[in-house]
Amino acid sequence: MAAPANSPLHILTQPVPATAIPAGENVSLPEGTQVAIVQTLGGHITVRTDLGLVRIAREHAGAIGGYVAEPESAGEPGDSTFNEQKVWDVLKTCFDPEIPVNIVDLGLVYDLAIEPTATGGHVVEVKMTLTAPGCGMGPVIAEDARQKIAALPSVEAAKVHVVWDPQWTPQMISATGRQVLGLE
Repeated sequence: MAAPANSPLHILTQPVPATAIPAGENVSLPEGTQVAIVQTLGGHITVRTDLGLVRIAREHAGAIGGYVAEPESAGEPGDSTFNEQKVWDVLKTCFDPEIPVNIVDLGLVYDLAIEPTATGGHVVEVKMTLTAPGCGMGPVIAEDARQKIAALPSVEAAKVHVVWDPQWTPQMISATGRQVLGLE
């Protein structure tokens, strides 16, 4: 969920590795750093600090004093089936840390290919783009998508390629995404 614009300040209870936005550079936030939560979509936490915006990975959320992460959805219990819709569903859990719309509804996913393997598994390849060619978060967002796809049942390999053709435009945003962004 997106955090309110006037989110209260939280204090980091231990040093935390993070990713600077939009540069995509790894940074370390020291214990005692004040952060204001900006967005909590896709399992990661975007916070505002004196350094600017940074993304804290879900596994480090416990270091944000007073913040309790929502439980991670594991899908349907005991459901080990694989299909294309599950790949699309997991891609909808991936977010640009500055935009409260998933990468599918932003129109960033251009192609999805699934190939069966000889062992009964699947290889999944995705072609996606970014809203701006210079965005340093591209590799971070692509890796988030790759990891989530790779965690699906029977996926033996997952690859996410960042491409620039065709160039992304705001017209590629879905009706759902446009509503979230207040464009409709």
